[in-house]
Amino acid sequence: MRLLRTAIISGLALFLAAGPIGAADYHGPWKIADLQKPPKVEWVDAAGSVRQLYYSGEPYRGKPTRVYAWYAQPENLTGKRPAIVLVHGGGGTAFKEWAELWAKRGYVALAMDLAGCGPNRKRLEDGGPEQGDAAKFPRERTALTDMWSYHAVASVIRGVSLLQSLPNLDGDKIAITGISWGGYLTCIVAGLDDRLKAAVPVYGCGFLYHNSVWVPAFEKLPSELRKEWVQNFDPSKYVGQAKMPMLFVNGTNDFAYPLDSYQKTYRTVKNRALCVTVNMPHGHQQGWAPTEIGLFVDQHLIGGKPLAILDRATELRVEQGKRLAVLPVWNTQGIERVQLHWTKDVALPWQKRKWETAQAAATVGNATDFYQAELPATGPLVWFFTATDSRKATVSSEHQILDK
Repeated sequence: MRLLRTAIISGLALFLAAGPIGAADYHGPWKIADLQKPPKVEWVDAAGSVRQLYYSGEPYRGKPTRVYAWYAQPENLTGKRPAIVLVHGGGGTAFKEWAELWAKRGYVALAMDLAGCGPNRKRLEDGGPEQGDAAKFPRERTALTDMWSYHAVASVIRGVSLLQSLPNLDGDKIAITGISWGGYLTCIVAGLDDRLKAAVPVYGCGFLYHNSVWVPAFEKLPSELRKEWVQNFDPSKYVGQAKMPMLFVNGTNDFAYPLDSYQKTYRTVKNRALCVTVNMPHGHQQGWAPTEIGLFVDQHLIGGKPLAILDRATELRVEQGKRLAVLPVWNTQGIERVQLHWTKDVALPWQKRKWETAQAAATVGNATDFYQAELPATGPLVWFFTATDSRKATVSSEHQILDK
């Protein structure tokens, strides 16, 4: 039997060119010590398990701002509970139902608006920047502290500070999850705020200037502004500093955040798990629906049953002329199904690739369970595994690129 390792595109040259990835003292334009102080809070609703509030944000164009948010807690709350920060994406707002979902799970939840809006998405007179692409990628010189990314990150960190100041939660057990642009923000905040104990970015990632739906926006920026944006606001500069465990959730054909930039991003994080599924739809409800998110947060905040662990050293074996993809799996208790997914459409953009799936068969090794499935006899192609347990929770291996 002959053992081959699959070819992997490392992106090392881009990593080196991008700047101080993983630098422990790199905070960009944010003053973290100030943001970690409790903000001023104005409660709209005097009492209740689900309440509206405002809290102080960063000055915008020289004027003070407020951030609107929904707060939710379990009914009949007793003792101190864990908490979670919920970060919406483009076109989103402070979603009441999202906060309520987490409250039903036993968490104190905070979902803030990051578009300068208040109730019913109405623009606040003292709101921060709006969140359209023009505000995210201004083509004229704009102070860093007036940029949308600056304000959004600051508002999220202030949200963590707000939660940590409340008497009814455990300030040492706070997690974060964000969807799309909220996933982008989650990647940045995870690298800046060590108070968080788990982070789950959904769709969003770094290296947006390398490959993403916003490459045309970067191309329209003057070179100096493009360089400044990448240096200060691309998650690749921060996410590698994350000390908490992170679960990266995405789909194979996401229109905005393709798997090449996604892989470059998660590979900067040491303590990581993946949940990449075939053709996951993109949206807020779709982004907060995966069961893996809650289970991952439970695992790291309240000692819940862990997700399966897939060995990163997937292999390609050639046996009797057949190409077999092999997956070592740790913590296999409860795994009900392992599947191999591949696409031969390597010449097409990630968003347009058609994926095929086959069931993987289990074999027993000396210390580890192995699963294997046959790949097409000819390449090139891209492949990865997913493993699903009895809770219908799925984790995935990294995708591998086979050149021939």
